Amino acid sequence: MAIPNYTYLKPKMPGPGGVITISTSFQHAYECEVECCDHAATIISSEELAAIRKEVTKEAPDPKKLTRSFEPVEGSKEVLIDLGSPEGKVVRIGTTPSPK
Repeated sequence: MAIPNYTYLKPKMPGPGGVITISTSFQHAYECEVECCDHAATIISSEELAAIRKEVTKEAPDPKKLTRSFEPVEGSKEVLIDLGSPEGKVVRIGTTPSPK
């Protein structure tokens, strides 16, 4: 088990021949701290991504279901797009205002 001593930047740990002391500099300690924070952020992001993937998989539409089975909702009506068009193309619009 290592015990970091940030005051002197000298981690100490027991070794086979006595206490092992490792000296370092403030720059090296800062670089290690930044690397540790980046590593922790990566772990958290990967866990969040796994949770999001599970949610998306649950909410994903069934690919086997036919998309052609559209049924209009209540409160909609068909309106001609171009009155002079021989094709008679129409668009459906809602006849009730949205709750917002």
